Amino acid sequence: MSAPRLRVVLCWHMHQPWYWDPFTERYELPWTYLHAIKDYVDMAAHLEAVPAARAVFNFTPTLLEQLNDYESRIGAALAHGTDIRDPLLDCLRAQRLPEEVEARLSLIRACLRANEQNLILRFPTFARLAELARRCLGAPVLCTYLNEQFMADLLVWYHLAWMGETVRSDVRLRRLIERDSGYTHADRMELLTVIGELIAGIIPRYRRLVASGQAELSVTPYAHPIAPLLIDLTSARDALPEIQLPASAAYPGGVERARWHIDKALLVFEHVFGYRPQGCWPAEGGVSAPLLAILEEFGFKWAATGQGVMGHSVARAGGESLQQCAYRVPGSSVACFHRDDGLSDRIGFTYAKWHADDAVNDLVAHLHNIRRNLHDPSTSVLPIVLDGENAWDTYPQNATYFLSALYRRLGADPELELSTFSDVLRFGVSVQPLPSLVAGSWIYGTFSTWIGEADKNRAWDWLVQAKQAVDEVFAVGALATDVRREVEQQLAICEGSDWFWWFGPLHARETVLEFDRLFRHQLLRLYQLIGVRAPDYLHQPLATGDSAAGAAVMLPAN
Repeated sequence: MSAPRLRVVLCWHMHQPWYWDPFTERYELPWTYLHAIKDYVDMAAHLEAVPAARAVFNFTPTLLEQLNDYESRIGAALAHGTDIRDPLLDCLRAQRLPEEVEARLSLIRACLRANEQNLILRFPTFARLAELARRCLGAPVLCTYLNEQFMADLLVWYHLAWMGETVRSDVRLRRLIERDSGYTHADRMELLTVIGELIAGIIPRYRRLVASGQAELSVTPYAHPIAPLLIDLTSARDALPEIQLPASAAYPGGVERARWHIDKALLVFEHVFGYRPQGCWPAEGGVSAPLLAILEEFGFKWAATGQGVMGHSVARAGGESLQQCAYRVPGSSVACFHRDDGLSDRIGFTYAKWHADDAVNDLVAHLHNIRRNLHDPSTSVLPIVLDGENAWDTYPQNATYFLSALYRRLGADPELELSTFSDVLRFGVSVQPLPSLVAGSWIYGTFSTWIGEADKNRAWDWLVQAKQAVDEVFAVGALATDVRREVEQQLAICEGSDWFWWFGPLHARETVLEFDRLFRHQLLRLYQLIGVRAPDYLHQPLATGDSAAGAAVMLPAN
């Protein structure tokens, strides 16, 4: 008789915030399409390669909409020569590259935004180009001595470096890599064609993984808001009673706004994938009892959060320790899972420095140890949840060796079973009652990453004031139905969590200023749509970051 197996759920969160600037009418940051050609294609390919493996992929609607938009824009550019409205991709398409010093400096800065060790130094030609490019940043007059060929080669190598490991076998990419330099406009157009094909193939690949039974797809509320804070700003004090809150006492109409984000998320997801998901990874794993109640209204069967949230909740209820199970709060049918922070963070922050086999051996050993100490592994679950894109930048070869070995080992292990959240519920995972839920996120089990610091609180006050202006205009009823829908959409973008993540002293000045400008532009557009004069403060930076800090897109849970 075989030993009972511990079910392990790998949940990869795929998210990109809204990078479209409503005033410049272009994508101000390229991360959606760059992660598409590197990470979203690789993550599908690694699972496809191991039929015995299974995983959950959580997609944010803003990512799905931007992928569809890029597919459409690149297709139109290739067919009709229209602008893509993305600076780097439009340079690939352009017959001539910029000659003005400032335009060249802007292109150079963009083409240096890559992991130094794994994306630049890995390719000797790109490394030489990058070295010269940095000299130009230090002495801009040098740009006048660069020929157009240098700019073309830098641009092409930037995109070749960002390509996923699983697509490098494409004969067109192999030819471009082997050519090494001297790239022509025809080469750039061929590269743009490959990029367009990769993006167009992403959604169909994940649909096929669902159809094969290898993947479950879940969703996040539309624009990735910290929904518990929309519902109740004071929920930040559940886990941190002394946290400094914004001057505003509450976010007006927050419950209905949370419902709007969930409803819109389901509409976008169903439009893209053709069905409604069973599960939700709320933005940043941020949960509260009122949010779970709203998720239940919309038919969700499960949600997931951080270990810290459940640890705080079990401790408050007088429990001895957190169990490897799902939990339910009174009156709710939604099962709430919690990530294993230790193992998830080992993948996100530790294993990149290890040999892939050693890393997988270590992870599997931890899983076996956990299984041995469980009373009944067959009714237990261990979720590993983390970003499906940002972690891999720090791994050699985009974590190909690690992810391939991980799926192979876990897919074949006689004591472990890769599963999905819906399936573990279907097949009898233990679901324990939880007397109350301490609101919080996957980071520290609190909301302190998005509220409580001076710049973050000021951003909340700006958002509250904008929402109050919207409510006043809506109350009059003067807006046409289509304009009102556009206002609700624009408000949703302003409510996203990513603005608050970047505000404060922990992040690099350049990145903070970019997100600060985008946030202010989104608010300015909102005021423009409702016909109300925007406050003067929106024309000055809210946050400036720290010139000595790094641009951390991920943080460990503890």
